[in-house]
Amino acid sequence: MRTLRIGEREVGPEQLCLVIAEAGVNHNGSLEMALRLVDAAAEAGADVVKFQTFKAERVVSRRAAKADYQKTGDSDSQTMLEMLKRLELSDDDFRSIADHARRRGIIFMSKGHREDIDFLVELGVPALKIDSAAVVYYSLLRKAAGQGLPVILSTGGSKLGEVEKALDILAEHGDPPVALLHCTTAYPAPPDQINLRAMLTLRTAFGLPVGFSDHSEGIDIPIAAVALGASIVEKHFTLDRTLPGPDHKASLEPQELRRMVDGIRSVEQALGDPRKRPTELESRNMQLMRRSLVAERDIAAGERLQADMVAFKRPGSGLGEDFLDLVVGRVAARPIAAGDPITWECVGGFAGE
Repeated sequence: MRTLRIGEREVGPEQLCLVIAEAGVNHNGSLEMALRLVDAAAEAGADVVKFQTFKAERVVSRRAAKADYQKTGDSDSQTMLEMLKRLELSDDDFRSIADHARRRGIIFMSKGHREDIDFLVELGVPALKIDSAAVVYYSLLRKAAGQGLPVILSTGGSKLGEVEKALDILAEHGDPPVALLHCTTAYPAPPDQINLRAMLTLRTAFGLPVGFSDHSEGIDIPIAAVALGASIVEKHFTLDRTLPGPDHKASLEPQELRRMVDGIRSVEQALGDPRKRPTELESRNMQLMRRSLVAERDIAAGERLQADMVAFKRPGSGLGEDFLDLVVGRVAARPIAAGDPITWECVGGFAGE
C-alpha cells in the first residue's frame, strides 16, 4: 500500500493515526480567535490544525442558499455569500496562523479551492486537503495533483465510481500519494448515517490509506474508526460550542478534543499486533491463575504416587493435568509437602525400576 508523508509523520497502516483538528471557520473571521484555536489544538495533542482558505465570491453565487445546519438565529437572514464573507481571513492572517502553528509545534493545513492552491503551497502546507464536495471539482483535482504534495481526499456524499474517477484524474495529472477519508456530509451526522464499514470498502477497492472525517456528535465514533483501521481522523473543534456560526454546534470543545486524542492513542496501544500469544503480564499472572498437579498430602521420599495423593490446584508452577497418567505409579524422588507443586524434579522412576 502506498503511504503518505505529512510533515515528519508517515501515514498509513501500522502507523499512528494522524489526528487533524479541524478549526475550519470556527474563528468567526477573527485572527485572534484563529490563533487561540491553534493553541487549543496543540494543547490537545492533535497532529494537525486545519483551516479553510477561501474568497467568498469565488465559492458561491449570490443566489446560493444556506444549508439548514448553517441557519443560526439572527444570521438566518444572511445569504450563504454574506455568511462566508463574514468568515473570511486575509492572506496575511493565514501567514500569521501558519507561523504560529510552527512555533507551537503543530502542522498547519488548510482546505482551499483551485484559486487558493498556489497560496497554500507558498504557505508551506505539507499536503493538500480536498473536501467532499470537490470530488467532482475536476479542475481543482488537476491543479492539486501537480503540486508535488500528498492529497487527502474526503468522499462524503460520493459513490464509489465518483471516487474512482477523482483518483484517475489525480493519477493522470501528477500521481500524488493519496489518502481517502470516509465522511458523512451531515452536520451533525446521526450514528445510523455514519456507515463506518464503508471506510474499509474504500481501502479494499483502491488499496490506499483510509481515514474518517467525522461530523458526528461526541468522540465515540472517531475512536471506533481508529479501532477499525483509520490512518487519519479529522474532527471539527471550537473554543465554545455556543458561539454564533455555522459549525460550532457540531464541534468539540478543547477538553473534548483532548479526550478524543487520548482515546485514539489508548486504542492504538490496545490494537497491538496480530500475533496471539501471552503478554509479559499475562505470563506472570498465568503462573498464579492456572492450575497444576500438587501433592494432596505429605508424600515421603520413595513412596509410590497414587491418584488420590495428587490434586489439580493453583498455582500453575507444577506439571499440567495432562501429565497425571505419567506421574501415577512413579515414586517420589524426595519428600513432597502437602500443597507443593509436583515437578519432574520431585518425581523419580516407576516402582521396581
